[in-house]
Amino acid sequence: MPIRELSPADAQAAMSAAPGHVFVDVRTVEEYEGGHPAGTINVPWALRDPASGGMSPNPEFVAVMRKHVPPGTPVFASCQAGVRSLNACRALEQAGYTQLVSVAGGWGGKRDPATGAIVAPGWKDAGLPTALGPSDYARLRA
Repeated sequence: MPIRELSPADAQAAMSAAPGHVFVDVRTVEEYEGGHPAGTINVPWALRDPASGGMSPNPEFVAVMRKHVPPGTPVFASCQAGVRSLNACRALEQAGYTQLVSVAGGWGGKRDPATGAIVAPGWKDAGLPTALGPSDYARLRA
């Protein structure tokens, strides 16, 4: 089954119809702790390199997901704008996951590359349930 991309509102509706799903926010721990979709777990797709400030893929991403989420589970992935979540879904697909949805627009919205203007609202601006709180990534990877 191919990876589906759904708007935040459509993803929330699809999750209501997918019992046993997992909703994963693949942003960094710092981004997650600044606000996230309610009901998510945090498993970062990429980590910030303290020396360069750049991002690099999290080598533990698939292993942490596999430890907590069996491959037959419906997985909905969200990030800041939809790029990291799609890449995370591709990695999960290669690892044998078959029911994957990337939330297009993620948390902050899809932006026009030329102007930076939001062209599709993200989770927080769509008026969907949000939460504040610490990341559970340290516990999940332990």
